[in-house]
Amino acid sequence: MPVESIGNQLVSQESASAQQTGMNQEDFLKIFLAQLSFQDPLKPVDNQEFMAQMAQFTSLDQTRQLNEKIEGLLTIQSAQQSVGLIGKTVQVSTQTSSQIGEVTTVTFTTGQPEITVKTTDGEFVTGVSLSQISLVRDVEDTE
Repeated sequence: MPVESIGNQLVSQESASAQQTGMNQEDFLKIFLAQLSFQDPLKPVDNQEFMAQMAQFTSLDQTRQLNEKIEGLLTIQSAQQSVGLIGKTVQVSTQTSSQIGEVTTVTFTTGQPEITVKTTDGEFVTGVSLSQISLVRDVEDTE
């Protein structure tokens, strides 16, 4: 089904970019080994301190992974919500005006859904985001 394909692609793009940022456990271990090799032999690192740092880092890493998964879920939800608007009558609020029309297409060029609305005048408003939609009705409700 095309929607699942789009959703999975969006999540994988988000995950790939998130993996490239931040410090991971391997980086932490490299820093720790460097610290061990340059430590003062008369004042060695305390094992409890090391374990506390490791636990904190693990907790931080798990929180980061949870945030990535939540962001992925929000992206999928946004995509599904946008696709559900196709064929519905919506009111689009812009900085200068408010227009009513029917949602004709949804595109995912920037990773976020961009909606195209055909107004009652027959004009097409493109690049509409979900935050610009202030009212949704079924087409039957407007006739």
